[in-house]
Amino acid sequence: MAGNPRNGRPYRRLVAAQKALGLPCARCGHFIDPDLDARHPLSFTLDHAVPLARGGSLLDPANARSMHRRCNSAKGARVGPQPLKTSRRW
Repeated sequence: MAGNPRNGRPYRRLVAAQKALGLPCARCGHFIDPDLDARHPLSFTLDHAVPLARGGSLLDPANARSMHRRCNSAKGARVGPQPLKTSRRW
């Protein structure tokens, strides 16, 4: 039986490459601190533009984007770009 593909070397390479780009969060647009503990809500996670649950590719760099853990969890398995949440404060 095969192991979890997210623990494999190709997936870890994809995560490292995406993280090294230093891109802001694809959902909220804010900076992602690369030094935060992985369990922190604002830490880096790899998001899939087309969710795996909807047939997206696990290892395709074109399907990968940077996102905060909290933003990725809130997005869930939705497809496509999500509108940015705006503040009512001016």
